[in-house]
Amino acid sequence: MEGGAYGAGKAGGAFDPQTFIRQPHTILRMISWLFSIVVFGCIVNEGYVNNLEDSKEFCIFNRNQNACNYGVTVGVLAFLSSLLYLALDIHFPQISSVKDRKKAVLSDIAVSAVWSFLWFVGFCFLTNQWQRSKLEDNPLNEGVDAARAAITFSFFSIFTWAILAVLALQRLKEITFQEEYNQLFSGTPPIPPLS
Repeated sequence: MEGGAYGAGKAGGAFDPQTFIRQPHTILRMISWLFSIVVFGCIVNEGYVNNLEDSKEFCIFNRNQNACNYGVTVGVLAFLSSLLYLALDIHFPQISSVKDRKKAVLSDIAVSAVWSFLWFVGFCFLTNQWQRSKLEDNPLNEGVDAARAAITFSFFSIFTWAILAVLALQRLKEITFQEEYNQLFSGTPPIPPLS
């Protein structure tokens, strides 16, 4: 990754997939995307168990339908957010306006911080409901591994989104520096080299 600011001077470069994939925020965003798939996939596939008496489905998390709904909703929306910000990261080098770059990075900070918080709430909620689940509700232990995987990857998602927020904050500092530098030194003539 080359150094320098993310100002308008870097806009318009050709897209290099190898450089893009190697960037830390791209790697973390793909990991967050994968974690969200695991969480909502586990809950959708094995988070509902059939009741033996009346053969109705119930949520494996303490029969609380809200726990399953929250996990699936947060997982799907985090999945879509990850895809959206991956697309923004691909388009980011083409943005020439420092103000537009700043807006994109500010939205990245806000969204990443909100998702980190929502995953924290989801982890706490799913863990609490899992602890309250009764063994007699699920004598065959159906979906136990999926429930534990959903809880585990909810926990990991807290940190991936929090680190994405920190990386976006670093990008914002670099953009702000570039903007201030351009304002301060845009009208001054270059200093001639010393002989």
